[in-house]
Formats: sequence, C-alpha cells, structure tokens
Amino acid sequence: MAANQSGRTRRRLSTEERREQLLSVGARLFSESPYDDVWIEQVAEIAGVSRGLLYHYFPTKRDFFAAVVERESERMLRMTAAVPGVPVREQLAGGLDTFLEYVRTHAHGYRAFHRADAAGDQAVRRVYQRALAAQERQILAGLAADPEFGPACEERPEVRLAVRGWLAFTTSVCLEWLRGTELSRDQVRELCARALLGVLTP
Repeated sequence: MAANQSGRTRRRLSTEERREQLLSVGARLFSESPYDDVWIEQVAEIAGVSRGLLYHYFPTKRDFFAAVVERESERMLRMTAAVPGVPVREQLAGGLDTFLEYVRTHAHGYRAFHRADAAGDQAVRRVYQRALAAQERQILAGLAADPEFGPACEERPEVRLAVRGWLAFTTSVCLEWLRGTELSRDQVRELCARALLGVLTP
C-alpha cells in the first residue's frame, strides 16, 4: 500500500462503504438542486471515483436516484422510530417536526421523488411502495403500544386504511407547503397531527 505525504496509508473502501459514500453525496446534491441539474459526473467527481465505477453500482441516473431515496426513507424511519412508553400524541408531534424539517431542507429531492412516482417511474414506484408500507407498519405499531388506542388497532382494517390515507394526505400537504403557503411549519405540523388523531379518536 502506498503511503501519503503524512506517512499514513489510505484505506481502500469496501463495496458497501463505497456505495454508502456515493448515496451520501447523492442525497446532498439532490437536496440542493433540481433532479435535472444533478449530473452523474458531478457525483463521481465529489466522491473521487470514475464515472464507470459509479455506473457499476447504479446502471442509470434514475436507479441512483431511487437508491438515494430508499436510503433516505430508511433513515427517516430510524429518526422517527417510536420510543417505548411515550404517548402517541407526543411522538406524533415530534415525528412530524423531524419529517417537516427534512422535507424543507430536501425540498428538491422530495418534489422530484413524488413527481417521478406520479409519472409512473417503476424504479421510484417500487421504492415508494416499500417506504409507504414501512411507515404504515411503524405508525400502527406505535398506536398498538399506546394504551389510548390499544393493541387491537393493528388488526382493525379501518385503522389501517385511515393510516394509509393519512400518509397520502400528509404528502399532499407537504407538496403544497413547498409550493408556498401562508402556513408556518408549526401550523402544518398541527394540521397533519389533527388529521390523524381526529380520525382515530372516537
């Protein structure tokens, strides 16, 4: 192994580490610029790899974008994971705060993702369906663990349908919010929270 000028050796990244590095660069670029303004060559240059190597991991730009979104969706699930013993009402407010801040700071990527889904992009549609199912399971598990709602709610089809509809509602609200409304982030958070709790609370 060759040493650099400081006498230290440079460790070669594993396949998984390299893939994570590329996705991290992509997440930043897609958050800062519209989809069409992000170039694969730019990603490769920042990561310090050849364009050919990037295409080895991701055959097309759309595949790369879908992988970035999937990574970010998984990260969002971890960031908004239920905390045992904390009431759903309290967790909902905190989770929405985290989500809305992410949407605001990744506005370009969020819009591009939902435009691609609406256009029927199959790579993005698969990511969207997996993310939606994971969010639904996470919310239902949180409701089931809260005495106010009870474990039976996971099995009630009307609750499952309400959660699924609420996720679609929240997406629409966020897209409208990004287009520019008079509502602040706090007001959007309260609107979304009331929409879910209003359906679930007798």
